[in-house]
Amino acid sequence: MGRKYCPPATLLRMLIALFIAATLGACHPSAPEPVTLNYLRLGWIPSGELPATEALSRKFTRETGVGLRHLRGVQEETLDQLTLTRKLLQEGGSGPDVLQIDVTWLGVLQGDLTDLRPYFAAEISSMGPSVASSYIIDGKVVAIPYQIHVGVLEYRADLLREYGYDHPPRTWDELERMAARIQSSERAKGKKDFWGYVWPGAAAESLTCNALEWQVAEGGGRIIESDGTISVNNPAAIRAWQRARRWIGWISPPSTVEYREIDAINAFESGRAAFVRQWGAEPGGTSTNGEQLRLLQWKRPLSVGEVGYTTLPGGSMTSAGTLGGLGLAVSGYSLHPRDDAALIRFLLREQIESMETRTVPNPFVSSQVIVYDIRSIVDSHNDSNNSGPLKAIVVSRPSRVAARSYEQVTRAYFGAVHSVLTGERRASEAAAELQKYLVKITGFRTGPPEKN
Repeated sequence: MGRKYCPPATLLRMLIALFIAATLGACHPSAPEPVTLNYLRLGWIPSGELPATEALSRKFTRETGVGLRHLRGVQEETLDQLTLTRKLLQEGGSGPDVLQIDVTWLGVLQGDLTDLRPYFAAEISSMGPSVASSYIIDGKVVAIPYQIHVGVLEYRADLLREYGYDHPPRTWDELERMAARIQSSERAKGKKDFWGYVWPGAAAESLTCNALEWQVAEGGGRIIESDGTISVNNPAAIRAWQRARRWIGWISPPSTVEYREIDAINAFESGRAAFVRQWGAEPGGTSTNGEQLRLLQWKRPLSVGEVGYTTLPGGSMTSAGTLGGLGLAVSGYSLHPRDDAALIRFLLREQIESMETRTVPNPFVSSQVIVYDIRSIVDSHNDSNNSGPLKAIVVSRPSRVAARSYEQVTRAYFGAVHSVLTGERRASEAAAELQKYLVKITGFRTGPPEKN
C-alpha cells in the first residue's frame, strides 16, 4: 500500500505546532530533584542509636527541605578510619558532603576539604587560640570544632577509700605506689588477674596520645615543636618511655603492648583494674576550659563500684592531657556548600541542646561518679605566672606543624615507643633513630624542647 499524501500546507501547520510545543516545554522545565546530603560519622552507628539518628535526619529535612543520608564508617583505630575517609573523599560527588574528622587529620586531608571561613565567620571569631590553631591550616578553616577531648584518669574511688587514700594520684610516682598496693591487696583476696593501671599500649594512635602525655609531663617536649624543631631525642622523653616500660608486668598487664583503647576500658569496667587512662569531652566546645569539661564515659553503663575522674598524674614539670576531638568538615568535591554549612550548624545546635535540656536522668549514667579536680586543666598556650602547684595542661599532637606528613610522623613515633615497651630496643636507641627518620621525612631541624 502506498504512503498517504500530505499537502504542503498541512505539513507546515504540523511543523509549526511541534515548534510551539517544544518552545513551551522549554519555558516550563521539570522541577529539579531535591538535594540530599551524604553525612559520614566516625565509627559504626550502634543499632540502639538508629531511631534517634533517623529522627534527626527527618528534623533536618523538615527545617531545610534538604535530605540527609548517613554513610557507614568503621569501628577501628584512628588511622584505619583515616584510610576509609580518604578513600571516600576521593570518590568525589558520590562520597560524603559533610564529615566528622579527627583533629589530627586536618593537615593530611586539607587538600580535599572546603575552606569554611566564608560560611562561619562568627563561629570562627569565638574560637579560643588553642582550638583555632588546631582547626586552621595554612590560613584555611578546614573544620568547625564538634567535640573537644582531653586525656583524663578514671579510677575506682571506692577502692581508694577502702585503702585509706583521700584523693587520687597527683603524680606518676604516687600512681605507682597506689596501684601496686591496691593490686597486691586485691590479689590477696583472690582476684589473681587484678591490675593497678591499664592503658592502651598497642602500636596505634592511642599510644601516641599516651606517650606524649608522659614525656610532656617530664619536660620532654612535643615530638615536633610548634616552630618545626624536632625535639624528641632528649633525656626527659627517654626517661618517660623507660618509666612506662617498667609498668608492664608490674602494675600493668604483660598484654598491655597489645591493648587497644577498648581493651583497657573493658579491663577496668569488668572490675580488674584500679586506674585507666580515659578521655573527657566537651561537646560542641570552642575552648579547652576545664570548667566546661564533660565526660564521654557518662553515656555508658558502669558495672564496677564507685568511680571517679581526675586530671592525669604529673611528672617533674607538669601534668599533661592530650588534646583530641572531632570537627565537622565539608568535602571539597561537594556541590552544595551552603546546604553543608546549614547541616553543620544544625548538628552543633542539636548536640548542645541535647546536653543542656536533658532533665530526665540518663539510665546509663551511674549515680556513683566523682569528678575530682578536673577544673585544673588549663590551656597550655596561655602564659601563666602562677607560683602555686603546677596545673594540668592540654597538649596538641604535632599534626598541624607536620601537616601532610603527620600520618608518617605518628606511625614512626608510636612504633618507636612500642619497640621500647616490648623490650625490642632501648629507649635511647629508639629516640635517636626516630629523630633521624623525622628529619628525613619532614626536612625540619633538630633542637631542644620548647620551654613552657
